[in-house]
Amino acid sequence: MKKLITALALAALSLSASAGGNVDAGKALAEKYSCAACHGKDFNSPIDPSYPKLAGQHKNYLEHALTAYKRGDTPNGRSNAIMTGQVKPLSNQDIKDLAAYLHSLPGTLVVHR
Repeated sequence: MKKLITALALAALSLSASAGGNVDAGKALAEKYSCAACHGKDFNSPIDPSYPKLAGQHKNYLEHALTAYKRGDTPNGRSNAIMTGQVKPLSNQDIKDLAAYLHSLPGTLVVHR
């Protein structure tokens, strides 16, 4: 019985890690799609000041933004030819993985009160 409970607990942890995004898979995707080319090698120093800093950003925000770019120029989407092209092939899990990875990085974003 103890082995069964342990196995179930490990399975639940594995499922929740996948549902919330896998940092290692997200890192591989960021490398595959060359995200650093525009957002900077540390994801804190974009090549253009109008490009966002991604490191340390909230996972929910990143998932929302990537999903909106995937929708493209629609009422609930975002219009940017480069980003739309980059995210079109991504699955929902890919988006969660990328968001988890970028969220895990040390960021330089500042919240003012």
